[in-house]
Amino acid sequence: MEQRGYVQRLKERPKITVVSILFMLHVVVRAQIHYSISEEQQDGAAVGNIGKDLGIDQRTLKERGFRIVSTSGESLFSVNQNDGVLYVNGKIDREEVCERITPCLVNLKIALGDPLEIHYVTIEILDINDHAPSFPESEMHLEIGESALPGARFQLQAARDYDSGSNSVNHYKLSHSDHFRLEVKDRGQHGKIPILILQKPLDREMTQTINLQLTAVDGGKPAKSGTIEITVNVLDINDNVPIFTKDVYSVMLNENAPVGTIVIQVNATDSDEGTNGEIVYSFSKNVNDYERKLFDINPINGEITVKGHLDYEVKDSYEIDLQASDKGLIPTTTDKSVTVKIVDLNDNAPEIEVTSFSNTIPEDSRPGTTVALISVSDMDSGLNGKVSCSVGDDMPFKLMPSSQDNTYSLVSISTLDRETKLQYDITLVARDAGHPSLSSVKTITVLISDVNDNSPEFSFSPYAFYVVENNVPGKSLFSVSASDKDSNENAVISYQIWRDGSDRNKLPSFFNINSENGEIYALKSFDFETVKTLHFQVLATDSGSPSLSSNVTVNVFILDQNDNVPVILYPVSANGSAEGVEEIPRNVNAGHLVTKVRAYDADIGYNGWLLFSLQEVSDHSLCSLDRYTGQIRTLRSFTETDEAQQKLVILVKDNGNVSLSATATVIVKVVEPKEAFAASDVKNPVKDEEENNVTFYLIITLGSVSVLFIISIIVLIVMQCSKSTDYSSKYLQDTNYDGTLCHSIQYRSGDKRYMLVGPRMSIGSTLAPGSNRNTLVIPDRRRRDSGEVRISA
Repeated sequence: MEQRGYVQRLKERPKITVVSILFMLHVVVRAQIHYSISEEQQDGAAVGNIGKDLGIDQRTLKERGFRIVSTSGESLFSVNQNDGVLYVNGKIDREEVCERITPCLVNLKIALGDPLEIHYVTIEILDINDHAPSFPESEMHLEIGESALPGARFQLQAARDYDSGSNSVNHYKLSHSDHFRLEVKDRGQHGKIPILILQKPLDREMTQTINLQLTAVDGGKPAKSGTIEITVNVLDINDNVPIFTKDVYSVMLNENAPVGTIVIQVNATDSDEGTNGEIVYSFSKNVNDYERKLFDINPINGEITVKGHLDYEVKDSYEIDLQASDKGLIPTTTDKSVTVKIVDLNDNAPEIEVTSFSNTIPEDSRPGTTVALISVSDMDSGLNGKVSCSVGDDMPFKLMPSSQDNTYSLVSISTLDRETKLQYDITLVARDAGHPSLSSVKTITVLISDVNDNSPEFSFSPYAFYVVENNVPGKSLFSVSASDKDSNENAVISYQIWRDGSDRNKLPSFFNINSENGEIYALKSFDFETVKTLHFQVLATDSGSPSLSSNVTVNVFILDQNDNVPVILYPVSANGSAEGVEEIPRNVNAGHLVTKVRAYDADIGYNGWLLFSLQEVSDHSLCSLDRYTGQIRTLRSFTETDEAQQKLVILVKDNGNVSLSATATVIVKVVEPKEAFAASDVKNPVKDEEENNVTFYLIITLGSVSVLFIISIIVLIVMQCSKSTDYSSKYLQDTNYDGTLCHSIQYRSGDKRYMLVGPRMSIGSTLAPGSNRNTLVIPDRRRRDSGEVRISA
């Protein structure tokens, strides 16, 4: 375009305005002239004829000192005093003159003398598309996990174009890719931001690297462009990206906020574990240097703080791009924008004052009890100074407004229970009515004092303990324990054994209890053969006023020890020693019953199970002893050479862990047949009948004992199953069962027959006097003439 034609068109444009003003003693003509010129004009290019446009005679310009006297860009232009033409002084670059200011205007002040005239010239430098878009870096690397889902967004670096208006960046183009597409986010004055969107899942095993080319195109004619190479590395680990807890982060911030003020705290979570789930926060690469001078971000907790001076008049809002990245070996990143709006009002927060406060109230306080008096104030005025106060939710307290403004009473609204919660941290929130609203928070702690409203509770009910007989009197046997949900004196428990003072309940007098710790001592040594079970009650009482108490039943089971020596019942001599003499005919055959040693043991079970053995014998080939029944029989017939008198010493011992024993001596005298009657060789039907009757009764007795034993075991198992498993024991017995392996020995003495049994007795049997409760008297239907004893085991 020819410069002259351009100047001529400028003359015809309606933008040129001439204003004449008379000023003081001289005639001063002021005129405002507007020219437009494209940048990059050559040195000396004409802008316009100022003298002609002002209607000044060109011949007087030099005489009147036509000149530029003041300008914001004086070095850019010069005037010719001969013809009044304004020329370009050097090459003009709009980007250097105005940077990003639009429109780009240069103001000149033109002066003439005699008379003095001041004229103003405004020159608009028009932009031409002389810059191509460019990226901050020539290439960019993206690391994307193969687990990324379609729709995942990856913000790319935006291109810069120093031109303005339509000559700046207009759009972006992405090279063809099956996996990605491009989306452009228009940020207004911040330009257009390219965003890479995944539209097809990645598979690292098929494609490890994807090369893309992003092209930024401006709106000039012809258009110019710039490119950046994007390399996408597909990763196959750390497949969970950080996720921000909010979709939108926006905050209002007062201007002149002190350095270090927390603007907002963003929070992102990562479902990965270890370092893959640890989040690091940072600004995005699109955050410019100016914004980085104003704000800072804590990489650990995501707190954004004020770093520089904020001025509402400079800028009223900021949109800060953030990134949340994990610490995985192959980190993943999520972008998020935080909008910060700057406000210049309501910069005083409300104040909370607790004027009266009872920090402890009893748990039995009625609803409506006043806990504290609260007053709130705000130094601001109007709506900004109007304050409301509230407490947190799920609290048994509420605020009641009083007659005075901004004064509240904190009262209880429900019953309190110290055992459920012993203190409440009440958060008071005061908030003004400004926009945005400011608030203050104050926490007060209310302690709930205890009242004695809980009785002691035993650990178990009932208690069951097992004590071995012959215990040491005064030694601790066991203990009971109770607890109280109350506190202090209300939870101090003392123990005592309940004694009603009646003669029928003397069992508790056998025990004593430590009132402080519940340990129970025996005042006497127990004998299983005398008593097998004991029952009493323990009373636990707290120290409250009034005191509360509870009781529990204690069942004590006495366990047997092998503490009784076997007692020889036969033979017994006249002086009480275990020695007897038996006479037998010489002509008896082998197997003849000589006699039977009878004994019993007051213990039960294995402790009362007796075994017989020969401790001393004159001739081992003559007699034998049954180890279970105690029967002595001949092994062979007597000969003429055998001694007429044989001595047998029999050892009787029980089966206890520490076996106890007794001995009996039997003297066997061999006499001629005519001097003795071999009762064992006599066969009569009466004897057989009696033996059959005895056998019948023995079968009934043993059957009854077995049935009762089985029933007792079943009942005991049912009872123990209904109790706590902590008290299960190997001694599965009821109060009447002592665990004896039952056996019986029958013998005759005078008109009565006796049967030695264990602790179980047949129904209908009677105790023989002096038998220590282990001998049953069996009714005899027919008197036996013989002194033979039948033994059953």
